[in-house]
Amino acid sequence: MMNLSEQSHSSIASTLRDAINRYVGGDENSVVTDIHLQPNQDSGELLVFDDDDEELARTIIDEWVDYESDDFYQEVESLLRAEVTALKDEGLLDRLCLMKPYSFVLVDDEKETVAELLLVDDDETLLLNDELLKGLDEELDAFLKDLLEK
Repeated sequence: MMNLSEQSHSSIASTLRDAINRYVGGDENSVVTDIHLQPNQDSGELLVFDDDDEELARTIIDEWVDYESDDFYQEVESLLRAEVTALKDEGLLDRLCLMKPYSFVLVDDEKETVAELLLVDDDETLLLNDELLKGLDEELDAFLKDLLEK
């Protein structure tokens, strides 16, 4: 289990704020991009960039450098999802001039998507979470089975 200091938590939060602050105000829905979060286990860096690979913000998280376990991305995923959700809950995403829908995406060293942390859409913000989807699969299967048996 990855335990972060208070300082690391606030460092992640302020880095995310710095990144999205570039998109505050301006023309409504003027920018088309997703926000990519790229943690690096070796350097401890958290890079935040847009679809054009333009860096929006960065910080160093000391605990990541010493983290030896193989579940780095799983640990970081839930941590970053919580931080991004906190931004949403504070209403900070309401003022962004990003074209909806857009996502906060966790990416690896090759910039391949590891997970979608948060999808922001007009109607409502959808938190994509495996538990939710697992239950949905089972319900659909049961529904189809029921249909076919009639």
